Amino acid sequence: MRPFEALRSAFSLRVVAVMLLVVSGWAVLGPPAASAEPRITRVDVYSESMGRWVANDVISPVSGGPAPTFYLLTGIGGGSDGISWFNNTGVRDFFADKHVNVVMPIGGQYSMYTDWDADDPVLGRNKWQTYLTSELPAAIDGRFATTGANAIGGVSMAGGAVLDLAIQAPGFYRAVGSYSGCAATSGLLGQAMVRSMVELRGGGNAANMWGSAVDPRWRVHDPMLNAERLRGTEVFVSSGNGLPGSIDNHDPVLVVPQTIGGSVVEMVTNACAAAFQSRLHSLGIPATFTYLSQGTHSWGLFETELRESWPVIGGAIGA
Repeated sequence: MRPFEALRSAFSLRVVAVMLLVVSGWAVLGPPAASAEPRITRVDVYSESMGRWVANDVISPVSGGPAPTFYLLTGIGGGSDGISWFNNTGVRDFFADKHVNVVMPIGGQYSMYTDWDADDPVLGRNKWQTYLTSELPAAIDGRFATTGANAIGGVSMAGGAVLDLAIQAPGFYRAVGSYSGCAATSGLLGQAMVRSMVELRGGGNAANMWGSAVDPRWRVHDPMLNAERLRGTEVFVSSGNGLPGSIDNHDPVLVVPQTIGGSVVEMVTNACAAAFQSRLHSLGIPATFTYLSQGTHSWGLFETELRESWPVIGGAIGA
């Protein structure tokens, strides 16, 4: 596959920017919402760090007994826009026969699922690293029968964020799945992609997240630069190639509504995956990379990627 230099030659900064136009130990839970399916629960968890309740859809195993936990993050809209794994894929059917708790938080739009330095006038208070690695797990482990083995997966914006979360909380996740995302967050190219999501799409100010463009925190949260800290974690990375095909068609909702936009975004994530593969290879860190022969930035593609990843993710956590 192409190394990182190919990403620079294939996409200029201008093109990329246009293309990607607890408290530890306890948690407060709200009452579970009623569901027509007994193994599916809506759990509200109070985030002390963000000062608000966060809803989470949970799929529990039919078989009962302690099970590992798979945290599954959605893309740029955070699921608050109604577009999510739960609503736009067949996750309920896929996990029906699997011994795992699947937890899908709702929220975090345009946030990169990280802890922001300051409240943002548009995007509010974001402390998603704290929520996902401390507050939410405490609530899930307190309510459900869990084994303590955790994994995390995320798509699009969350595809890079889950790699960072695994780096920032070493040992907490045994496996991480990155679907159609990008690991780079620092430097001119990485910052252009992050700002396209946080600022161009979300209307927020990325300086409230990791500081000014020269602040070292951009590099601290760059999985490309900090890949060494993923050693010992099972890593699965995948993308389509931007060519529309039948893989896109079993769900009509695209993350990028225009097919041409979804094609271009997926071509970028494909190049990002190749660059990250080259980086891990240079460090001698084993990982699984899957490049699908078709697929735009669509939920049809994302569901296929999730299914492809499960032997790696599930195997790592004993699901």
